[in-house]
Amino acid sequence: MASVDSTGSSVSGRLRSGDLLHTGLAVALLLGVWRVAGLEVSVGKVPHLEALNGSTVLLPCTYSSCIGISRLYFNWHYDDNGTMQKLCEAVIPMEGVEPKVSVYHERVEFVGSSKTNNISILLWNITFDDEGQYICFARNPKEKDRNHSAAYTLIVVDQLKEAESTLTVIIVSVLGGVIGLAIFGMVIKGLVVQFLLKDDDKNKECLVSSGNDNTENGVTGAKADNKGTPKTPKA
Repeated sequence: MASVDSTGSSVSGRLRSGDLLHTGLAVALLLGVWRVAGLEVSVGKVPHLEALNGSTVLLPCTYSSCIGISRLYFNWHYDDNGTMQKLCEAVIPMEGVEPKVSVYHERVEFVGSSKTNNISILLWNITFDDEGQYICFARNPKEKDRNHSAAYTLIVVDQLKEAESTLTVIIVSVLGGVIGLAIFGMVIKGLVVQFLLKDDDKNKECLVSSGNDNTENGVTGAKADNKGTPKTPKA
């Protein structure tokens, strides 16, 4: 017979409630771990690029999954005013195995590698028509076909922004100033060394001249003393 506490609830009932609470917490933790371990694709911390017309750009994309991949499917699309144009697609059979990529655009080149979880592409000789959003998509059957995508925005310009040009001018000016100061310092150092050497030569000449004067004065004085000493007459 189950015991009853002062509130009228049975101890066994409280135990069952505690078990349910622990079970719920465990499920929540498992779901959290699953979410963290799930497939994710990334186009980097800066999801946009401003590039010059006619240049070649890298559209970066990497994938990650803590539980690994199996027959990972990925593709790239270009959002042409709401119409999605497929650029390339492939299936990575397993980790470390390179995919056979199907490319559907003449100026697109796959440059990624499954060894580094990289599914990036190059877009050659961009034009103003290439401006817009590029979508990197991946799906992992090993995670019950979990999928994820990330967008990368390309901005095409005919010249660099004034801010970038100004920054370049500032950098060049600072470097020029540093080099100028270094040269100026070397010139000053050379002048100081030359001045010290000349001053040292002058000091040496003064010492030699002073020594000669003292020698001549000493000899002359000695001769004068010898001449001035009277001879003692013989007895």
